[in-house]
Amino acid sequence: MRQLCLCLLVLCSASLQAEELRKIACRFLSLDSAAPPPPLLCVADKGAEVPCTVYTNSLSPRAVCYAKSNIISFVTATDHKPAATATIPANVTAAILVFVAAAKDSNALPWRVFVIEDTVKNFPDGGAFVANFHNQDIRFVIGESKIMLHPAGFHGFPCPEKRDNFNMAPVVFEFLQNDKWRTASESMLRFLPGMRYLIFAYVDPESQRPRIATFQDFRQAPNPSEAQKPPVAPKPPATPKPPAIPKPPGTPKPPGTPKPPGTH
Repeated sequence: MRQLCLCLLVLCSASLQAEELRKIACRFLSLDSAAPPPPLLCVADKGAEVPCTVYTNSLSPRAVCYAKSNIISFVTATDHKPAATATIPANVTAAILVFVAAAKDSNALPWRVFVIEDTVKNFPDGGAFVANFHNQDIRFVIGESKIMLHPAGFHGFPCPEKRDNFNMAPVVFEFLQNDKWRTASESMLRFLPGMRYLIFAYVDPESQRPRIATFQDFRQAPNPSEAQKPPVAPKPPATPKPPAIPKPPGTPKPPGTPKPPGTH
């Protein structure tokens, strides 16, 4: 009985560890183009490491990272020093990880990571996703949409219906500063099917001034959670068996030699 209980305990522990470690399809982005994170490694179980490169002008290609207890841990590729952690919600299988440098006087890890679930709901085709990393309200216009976002707020917007002959629509952002709304960014962006914009409001860690960062991205292959199973190839038709070769007829026996007459 004791040995049975020990075996069950080991099996339950192994099952729990297997459930805790899960694959996350990740893409990486840094808001600071002047000082992006160095090459990183995602640390998985049993010493496994996944190389991760954080892009500054666009989203990185997709990489499969591993979350243990809903946390992805990153270390620097050169000296394996802790660099950042990303908390992944339990129902998320694909995410965009946005790296922002932590304050220099902070005792935290060098990089903070904002996790954005990479879904059609957040990123409508031909539309824009806006996130407010600023510590105050922002308001903006995207095409015919006018909205205000509170700190830590985000929203995905469909492709503007009102566009000019070049598929351009206005995009205007305003910050609240000294009780007055001030225009931080005003431009025309082209909105087309198969592409999307990521627009972030944040505070520059060096100047401590509010900034707007806009990134253009193009549709990739479906995420693992959204991809359909590949069709099963039909089995080739069975090769018909060759017809049986008939056996040659048996050779008739020669007739017996007749006895001469009068022989008994």
